[in-house]
Amino acid sequence: MTSGLWEKWLLPGIWITIQLTLYSALFATVVAFGVGIARTSRLWIVRFLTGFYVEVFRGTSALVLMFWLFFVMPLGFQFQLLPMWAAVLALGLTYGAYGSEIVRGAIASVAPAQREAAIALSFTPAQRMRRVILPQAIPEMIPPFNNLLIELLKATALVSAVSVADITFAAQLSRLATGDSLEIYSIILVLYFVLAFVLTRLMRLLERRAKAGIGQAPERRRKGPLVTRKLSAAQETEQSANLTTVGGAQ
Repeated sequence: MTSGLWEKWLLPGIWITIQLTLYSALFATVVAFGVGIARTSRLWIVRFLTGFYVEVFRGTSALVLMFWLFFVMPLGFQFQLLPMWAAVLALGLTYGAYGSEIVRGAIASVAPAQREAAIALSFTPAQRMRRVILPQAIPEMIPPFNNLLIELLKATALVSAVSVADITFAAQLSRLATGDSLEIYSIILVLYFVLAFVLTRLMRLLERRAKAGIGQAPERRRKGPLVTRKLSAAQETEQSANLTTVGGAQ
């Protein structure tokens, strides 16, 4: 593969994929927290509407939603989204629906005693959520959010269908230009793996810091010198004599 293909298509494609993942993840996070917290509301209408949203966007295809936002919405609303933002909106709404269930489950996992203590301290519902519940729930959210983020990264390959020049789109152009499928798609596989690995390490660092904030940081193993107890010469002689005496008595 020539260096011109890297500079013209693949390197810009990597940057587009990183931007798509970042923007979609930020939008999905906002949606996930908003909907997830709303699903714990005491008002049934709020729970119904947010539950309806979750069921709709979990049950539809992100690719079809992307097509609808990019091709159909201009026909009905006379408003054309750029391909990049149509992709971000589709991915953010879809993965935000999945993320809202993670948020709701983590909030529900907080011990009732913590809520009761916050009520005893006369905290308002907003204060209970912000100062007591969320700090304990967020460390529980991070591992499943990590998996969801990796899935989001891989789903960015769908945006090539609306002509967004991500890694997959750049790989297709490179393959058409060179006719070399094996090398190009092997490189793309490695690039996705590297991006996913970096995201995983960052999320684990975030998890450790979140747990440290509430006193749950795992203790590091301390390696110290190995201390062994050695018998003195007198003790060894005494033990040998005792064993000899016992053997003779038998």
